[in-house]
Amino acid sequence: MIRSLFIAKTGMDSSQFKLDTISNNLANVSTNGFKRQRAVFEDLMYQVLRQPGSQTSNTTNHPTGLQVGTGAAPVGVDRLFAQGNMTRTENNLDLAINGKGFFRVQMPDGTIGYTRDGAFKLNDQGQIVNTSGYLLDPQITVPANALSVDISRTGAVEIKLPGQAQPTNVGNIQISSFINPQGLESIGNNLFLETTASGAPVDGDPGNDGLGVVNQGYIEASNVNVTEELVNLITAQRAYEINSRAVKTSDEMLQRLTQL
Repeated sequence: MIRSLFIAKTGMDSSQFKLDTISNNLANVSTNGFKRQRAVFEDLMYQVLRQPGSQTSNTTNHPTGLQVGTGAAPVGVDRLFAQGNMTRTENNLDLAINGKGFFRVQMPDGTIGYTRDGAFKLNDQGQIVNTSGYLLDPQITVPANALSVDISRTGAVEIKLPGQAQPTNVGNIQISSFINPQGLESIGNNLFLETTASGAPVDGDPGNDGLGVVNQGYIEASNVNVTEELVNLITAQRAYEINSRAVKTSDEMLQRLTQL
């Protein structure tokens, strides 16, 4: 009976962790390029009271054994990199990757961060930066007298200057992919970092080697499905209630035992 109290406690903890994950998804429903997360659980160790296959007589064995579980616990959080909806913005520096890949930005400490958020701006020197002011990698500078900025699906950045009939190329946007993007480390600000689990980045031009293409004037929205998250929210709540009911039942049985 005491065992059931602690087993139900692990179930309540797991339901709370799932609720935390769902809440984070819902909080980021309007975050550019956000990828929804899913909590993953595993059952805990088992107390083996009778080994499966143990002898029940000289000629027979126990077919199932006697094993008692000790509950469940979260083992990981999967990030689902399904494509988010494309939102038209009419802004020349808003970019969205349609397909696989991440934009690269150089962080203040010199490391490279990876993002699906393509809401880029120009800083005071005309360099393309993200909303935190981190430089796009490789760096691209747009002159102050540029009349327009055109970015092709393959990442070529061209500008029109006064008095020139032909556009001038000022750089090429590259994107990166990973063999295991779920292994990337989330650090906030819509950024990821490379880890040993993600593998090394594979850099290339958009549209080549399986990489996605760049769409100018679009922003990739969050891929959170509010309806699905609300259903998951209800199931997490009910699972928490059921486990709390198991705690209450065990308590009532203990109370009855002490009264006797």
